[in-house]
Amino acid sequence: MLTARLYAHGPPETIVLEEMPAPVPQAGEVLVGVRAASVNFPDVLIAANRYQVPVPVPFTPGSEFAGEVLEVGDGVTDLAPGARVRGSQMVGAFAEQVALPRDRLSPLPAAMNFVEGASFGVTGRTACAALVGVAEARPREWVAVTGAAGGVGSAAVDVAARLGCRTLALASTEAKVSACLNWGADAALLSGRADLKDAIRDATGGGSDVVIDPVGGALAEVALRAMRFGGRFVTVGYACGEIPRIPLNLVLLKGVQIRGLDIRTFADNAPHRAADAEAKLGQLVAEGLRPRVSAVYPLRAVVAAMEAVASGQTMGKVVLKMEGGADTAPRRPRDGSR
Repeated sequence: MLTARLYAHGPPETIVLEEMPAPVPQAGEVLVGVRAASVNFPDVLIAANRYQVPVPVPFTPGSEFAGEVLEVGDGVTDLAPGARVRGSQMVGAFAEQVALPRDRLSPLPAAMNFVEGASFGVTGRTACAALVGVAEARPREWVAVTGAAGGVGSAAVDVAARLGCRTLALASTEAKVSACLNWGADAALLSGRADLKDAIRDATGGGSDVVIDPVGGALAEVALRAMRFGGRFVTVGYACGEIPRIPLNLVLLKGVQIRGLDIRTFADNAPHRAADAEAKLGQLVAEGLRPRVSAVYPLRAVVAAMEAVASGQTMGKVVLKMEGGADTAPRRPRDGSR
């Protein structure tokens, strides 16, 4: 099977493609024929050994995929060959086949194709967990989202709107600002403008009630300063590569709460809130929530796909599609409609 491999940490061009033997599922595992795999920014960080949890080389990068069950190991009784599934784990997705524990898989919704299914787990779960399980966002509240044209950001804008919130998208280029507005954001601003704090307050009529921040860096403090008194700031990640240092006097003076979400451990640390978020996400998917996929590459172009994500210039999700086999569920129109 064709597999992407890393034998030394580094930038995307460090990845090599090679043929490897197909894995054999052990007890409690499932062998999946991968049909599509999503490229997430943490995949870039893991490859470069800049992620908060290091992964020793060699390894196959990729954390999220969708495909069909090929074989099940001993003890797996609720899945059979041919079942459509989606899955996630720290690494291993950028390959034509992957074996992983049964509990890392879930059924692929019938209305989703493989490209959508591969793009749904990390971003959709993160956005819904941040808004429902952590921020406890309420209808009519203003939700500001940093990196709003990215995978997690675009999902957060979409989920917030479907929860009845008003959405303010913060994005790094005019093209991304326009995309966010086309996707349905109530307002959108360039995140690099010098008067951003005042602009956020003007756009929201006094400041945002909630901030969802997957970017970090200096933007985090500006977004916090522009919040209303008593707001909830949710730190989700640090895509800019810089962990912010927030002055605590801002928390005191503004009465805000800073809350954190590590999606990898959320279900273990807060099972009831995680379950509520998953239930809401399932409802939203049934109502039409889909990831915003902007580009699909073949597996052999994995380096180019990773470079595109690493550049920060992509919008929505970037996906790798394996050769052979077409999607078997209807595609979502790409006209900006929800």
